[in-house]
Amino acid sequence: MTTHLILGGARSGKSTYAEKLAQKADSGVTYIATAQVYDNEFKARIQHHQKRRPTHWALTEEPHYVAKTLATLAKPGHCIIVDCLTLWLAQWICPDCNPPQDSSWQHERAALLELLPSLPGTIILVSNEVGMGIVPLGEINRQFQDEQGRLNQAVAAVAEEVTFVAAGLPLILKKPL
Repeated sequence: MTTHLILGGARSGKSTYAEKLAQKADSGVTYIATAQVYDNEFKARIQHHQKRRPTHWALTEEPHYVAKTLATLAKPGHCIIVDCLTLWLAQWICPDCNPPQDSSWQHERAALLELLPSLPGTIILVSNEVGMGIVPLGEINRQFQDEQGRLNQAVAAVAEEVTFVAAGLPLILKKPL
């Protein structure tokens, strides 16, 4: 079992790096996409990601129940990419995104953190580093930045590997001894 967290800013190359790692895994790959389409510009972004991925990879679209989906799909010798934790968080805490009423962000976050160390196979998690800029205006924006920072720290603590990507270049932050 290997869990690898890949962090970076917007357009840093973190998803491309995750996909390169998955291609090297020499195993089946499932891509868990957490995004929901809200407008045409975002739809174009998603299509860009889709065109770049190998067609033989399996795709599961899951904007809310990432832990449950990982528990179902993870198996020895298989690689799963979750892209991305940032959108997953946003869709839980943003009221306009209509999060499900049968759970909560706190519950889903705890479920993921509890599950990650026990998953078989290779799990690659992509997430934005949002704490390197100024503190944003607006309560929901500050809440998002705070929650994203806490989530990244918690996932990094349980992940065997953590990589920061900037300008398409990986910087290894944590690697198994």
